Amino acid sequence: MNSPSRIEESLRETIISRPDIVLDDQDLMQALISANERSMGGNIVDLRGIAMERLEARLDRLEDTHRSVIAAAYENLAGTNQVHRAILRMLDPLDFEVFLRDLGGEVAQILRVDVMRLVLESAQHDEDPAIARLGDVLSVAEPGFVEAYLSDRREAPLRQVTLRQVQEGNAFIYGDKAEWIRSEACLKLDFGPGRLPGLLVMGAEDPHQFTPQQGTDLLAFFGGVFERTMRRWLS
Repeated sequence: MNSPSRIEESLRETIISRPDIVLDDQDLMQALISANERSMGGNIVDLRGIAMERLEARLDRLEDTHRSVIAAAYENLAGTNQVHRAILRMLDPLDFEVFLRDLGGEVAQILRVDVMRLVLESAQHDEDPAIARLGDVLSVAEPGFVEAYLSDRREAPLRQVTLRQVQEGNAFIYGDKAEWIRSEACLKLDFGPGRLPGLLVMGAEDPHQFTPQQGTDLLAFFGGVFERTMRRWLS
């Protein structure tokens, strides 16, 4: 009697050392299942179960990825719509004081932030009546305040948008609302050559609303529109 044919030794060693390449190949697994079913009868259950478990696990991973991608797409679309609506509302006023009041009112509501504040650096410290009237949204600081606030006294390159969690808000910026601020988005503003920088701050009671891990593209776009609008008012 002839001895049964054996699989080529190199191929056999490859399969033994890397069985996953067999289990992950659907066509190969189907061929093995069919051959094993013919030769071993009821013992096919175990091999079929392994294959099905692998396929089900891969399907679950694909479904989880699909749900995550869809959720991220909807979230990004909703955020884009929010920013667009806020920009359109910000461009409506024809008066500077109305523009600033809307910033802390309807614009902040559209963006779903609890507090919005504008900080302008100035070398003059006179008590302008307009500044006093807008004290709930506008603060005037000494030169260098923006850089010091964003860097938190640490030597690091300044970003256009800084997202961070805080133990408590800065009283100079948030006033009597500082004690319940737990996260903030800080948008550094460039008003052009010869002008001191500014800072637009969005504060939230939710400590997870602004975190360093989040993307900043939409806020950077909003800040770019805001600083260009401010340049026209300041001119």
